[in-house]
Amino acid sequence: MADSSSEDDRPDASQARPVDRHDQTFPVLTATEIDRIRRFGEVRSYADGARLFETGQPGPGMFVVLSGHVAVTQRDGLGHITPVAEQGPGQFLAEIGQLSGRVALVDGIAEGEVECLLIPPDRLRGLLVAEADLGERIMRALILRRVNLIQGGVGGPVLIGSANASDAVRLMGFLTRNGWPHHLLDPATDHDAAELVARYSPTPRDLPLVVTPDGTVLRNPSESELALAMRMNGHIDRSKLYDVAIVGSGPAGLSTAVYAASEGLTVAVCDQRAFGGQAGASARIENYLGFPTGISGMALTARAYNQAQKFGADIMIPTEVKSLVCGCNDGTFKLTLDDGGELRARAIVVASGARYRRPQIERLAEFEGRGVYYWASPIEARLCKQQEVILVGGGNSAGQAAVFLSGHAARVHMVVRGGGLAASMSRYLIERIESTPNIELVFNTEVVALDGSADSGLQQATLRSRLSGEDRIMAVSNLFLFVGADPATAWLDGCGVTLDRAGFVVTGAPSADEGQRPAQALETSVPGVFAVGDVRSGSVKRVGGAIGEGAQVVAALHGYLAG
Repeated sequence: MADSSSEDDRPDASQARPVDRHDQTFPVLTATEIDRIRRFGEVRSYADGARLFETGQPGPGMFVVLSGHVAVTQRDGLGHITPVAEQGPGQFLAEIGQLSGRVALVDGIAEGEVECLLIPPDRLRGLLVAEADLGERIMRALILRRVNLIQGGVGGPVLIGSANASDAVRLMGFLTRNGWPHHLLDPATDHDAAELVARYSPTPRDLPLVVTPDGTVLRNPSESELALAMRMNGHIDRSKLYDVAIVGSGPAGLSTAVYAASEGLTVAVCDQRAFGGQAGASARIENYLGFPTGISGMALTARAYNQAQKFGADIMIPTEVKSLVCGCNDGTFKLTLDDGGELRARAIVVASGARYRRPQIERLAEFEGRGVYYWASPIEARLCKQQEVILVGGGNSAGQAAVFLSGHAARVHMVVRGGGLAASMSRYLIERIESTPNIELVFNTEVVALDGSADSGLQQATLRSRLSGEDRIMAVSNLFLFVGADPATAWLDGCGVTLDRAGFVVTGAPSADEGQRPAQALETSVPGVFAVGDVRSGSVKRVGGAIGEGAQVVAALHGYLAG
């Protein structure tokens, strides 16, 4: 996924031979190392021209080349085939998606007679755990290969449209947040893209067109339609009974998945949009333990996402959970999903976090995704290069976004409803904001109305002073809203889980049923249903706290499942 590997921090690293990124991405295994991993796979032979794996089809696992050569090529759906790499004896073919049997993003074709050791996904995960030093090198290579695919746009869909169009931004954001390679072609400047647009004659609402690697053309698809066409969840066995199903893949959900799966529990994770939650959209987190120079939310949560896959968690994104069914006759729980399917588990962890709050602003809905955004990623930052932007909010997320956007926008007008920042923001962020010359703090003010057109999107915003009532109209094309969040708990309606007045999940309260065992600290009013992270009533609403609760809840899960 979209993660960058850190330098080797072992005590003797200074004496180690420097290893460049290419050697880390395409290491060559020695005969001794291959012998160590033979027990995890089986030998396969391929004739000249045979495909070992194929774009868009489930990957069979990791191939270790014993003899011959394999050409790795990209096929983009427009008829273009581009060489990616060639692997020979001692090298292996796989990327991080093969830990869970996801679809291949490239083609692997035998050049001459080829003999390989094929290690299927479940045994590949076993190899990474059992052979720690060798597993570290392999895992690093799998991650770096995915990073290379993402950076090169190799193996994913081609988007045809303008980079500034709202639906192109929406789809690029979805693919980027999920670590999925893609690239965009503008028909105004690219001949192939212009020909495709002429062939399909789309209306403006049909753009962007999306071309999948198998040549399928989608007209401005929803995120779910795109995921289905790309077979993003095709590797999941829905008939399986899991030990625990986790709803939400923010820091709390991923932490639960890593610790539960590493301790032998079978784990399923569902999230309706992308891994990382609100933390994943953070440009830089500087107060997380162990990262003195800071780390982006995407990088931090991508590492956790990769860890969860390493230990065998099944992660389904995008998959929205519509409801929780408690009290099944066999003592299990059932999640009903947005595609009409079901998922069964012996225990449930609610880690669904919170949804971005939508303030009462006139015409807000018209401009969502067309000038109004609830996160600030590099995609949105590119749209407001050298422009003036408005950012609403006074919490940590708002502060991190303001600092990030200040490096791209000409000026960031930070609109705060209250009279200062200290009540809801960390001190280091306040100091950073106050020392950034192109961030203007506007206190005791609200955005009350928006204006623009269907063609051009947002064009201006009306700001109102809460002290004088005076209105001020600003010409802006981009407005960022960081005004808090509401708990994502609607899917729990009717299952008996107690919520507080604000809709957050209550944990640790005794059950109303006499004779039941006392509830654990993170257990809800329904035995076997637990809650962690921002969705839980009384949680600290910090990344570190969410990760800690994810680790803590696993002990309670073991106790419940054993009982």
